[in-house]
Amino acid sequence: MIKLAHFQKYKLSYEIAILFCYFFINATLLATSVIMEAQRKSDDLPFSIWEPFVWEYASAISILLLFPAMAMLLKKLPFNWLFIIRSIFIYFVASIIFSLLHVGIMVAIKELVYSLMSLEYNFGDFWFELFYEYRKDVWSFIFFILFIKAYEFILSRLQGEANPVVDGEDANINQKIDRLIVKKLGKEFIIKITDVEWLESAGNYVNLHIKGRIYPMRATLSNLSEKIIDKGFCRIHRSHAINLDYIESITPLSSGDSEVKLNNGKVLNLSRRYKDSFKAQLK
Repeated sequence: MIKLAHFQKYKLSYEIAILFCYFFINATLLATSVIMEAQRKSDDLPFSIWEPFVWEYASAISILLLFPAMAMLLKKLPFNWLFIIRSIFIYFVASIIFSLLHVGIMVAIKELVYSLMSLEYNFGDFWFELFYEYRKDVWSFIFFILFIKAYEFILSRLQGEANPVVDGEDANINQKIDRLIVKKLGKEFIIKITDVEWLESAGNYVNLHIKGRIYPMRATLSNLSEKIIDKGFCRIHRSHAINLDYIESITPLSSGDSEVKLNNGKVLNLSRRYKDSFKAQLK
């Protein structure tokens, strides 16, 4: 079983590999099904053996290219049940755009392959085919949205979400943070803020990196950095902040930026914008 810390470290690579394998296997099964169905009707195929693979792989590649956009849609415009009509309208429009882009990329790939084979690809009746594809794409769009949300929910339960340990229910939200509580798999863990090696902005969250593990915390990097500046943390980039106690070396670059290497081997960029405040805090 893959350890969670290892998965978190190579999360993007695993996600790309899993998506690629799913769409490749699915496209292969669909293409072979087309061939087998045609062979049931006649021994002579009405198309070349390679054509169904082009049809299905072109569709799979198109959706793979659009998948990040769907994930971005959920982050930037999450479905809001308080404004359900507005959300339905936004996602309906998004499904139309998704279908148009899917068809456009798919047809472009098919035409390219057919032209390389010195053949001409016929899309068919334009409006009929668009409607035909949208009927399928809208369900694919809904499925992928639900899949992304389910994946994020399961991952959040596995890795836990960090929250400040407050002194009481009426504690000031701007109070300094000394410890964090992480709820994960039915248990609660207490983490010292000084054990955090570096922080990474991730949309509405800040990922806390601690000994190879990642704990998301609902906050902005600017706000969180201000609360823990007295704990030895310093903003070095618009997307990163570091614990000064974990710095191993600093390497100036010709661009005016610098590279900061941490004790765990992680190398982060020190932007010129934050260089003065960084030097002042080091002193």
